[in-house]
Amino acid sequence: MDAELKKDADTEYLSTLERGLSVLRAFGRETPEMTLSEVAQVTKLSPAAARRCLNTLVKLGYVAKHRRHFLLRPEVMSFASAYLDSMSLGELVRPHLQTVRDETGDSSSLAVLSEYDILYLVHVSTNRMVRLAAGIGTRFPAYATSLGRAMLAFESGEVRTRYLRTGTFEAFTEHTVTSKPALRRILDDVRRSGYAATQDELDYGLVSLAVPILDEGGRSMAAINCSTSTSRVGKEDLIRTRLPVLQSAARHIETALRRQPFLLRSVHPG
Repeated sequence: MDAELKKDADTEYLSTLERGLSVLRAFGRETPEMTLSEVAQVTKLSPAAARRCLNTLVKLGYVAKHRRHFLLRPEVMSFASAYLDSMSLGELVRPHLQTVRDETGDSSSLAVLSEYDILYLVHVSTNRMVRLAAGIGTRFPAYATSLGRAMLAFESGEVRTRYLRTGTFEAFTEHTVTSKPALRRILDDVRRSGYAATQDELDYGLVSLAVPILDEGGRSMAAINCSTSTSRVGKEDLIRTRLPVLQSAARHIETALRRQPFLLRSVHPG
């Protein structure tokens, strides 16, 4: 039975809620404003269903309407705030990421897997300007990032196989690895070495190193990284000079997460 049939068979599953959330998630960097027909196309909803969802979200204050276009309102940030406030993840993780930042001069982040992407939950920045900025809630395709590879490599073989079989892999630069066999080999290498590093794959001039945050069974709960400009350091030097700092921070975060069962279940529900 596929996922859609399972949903239909589950009497506790609210398809109307799913539709409303799909409308909210349809907006993004490339689609900050959309017409009704564009929302329907992105979400694969009928125009009538999309209209009902949009009108409801407008009345609730999560979406605004300007002439024919719809756009998100700041009220949607309350969802992220509720998570951050209730879980106190930043309070637990940020001191360790700040240590990474202070010892390396690089920005540092913690992210989790979210379907085919990585999702940033904690970010500590530097004053250095980078072309591709990241912050809490930022999403990037997992396959093109050190964070994503660090997590995928320590997922089950079934998860990795499904990701590579069903994912879409586009090139962001001429260096982006998009070949499924090549990505599989990279994930195997990451699993053996315990870290992932990328350079010029998500964007030119960006180099990043990541290590996984593992549960007691050795499966990835999250990952942390440090990233900077290639004008400061190349990939090999980044690995040589930053890996011990990242590994130390990861061990401290793993220990802290295991002491907080509710937080552990939140970032790693499986």
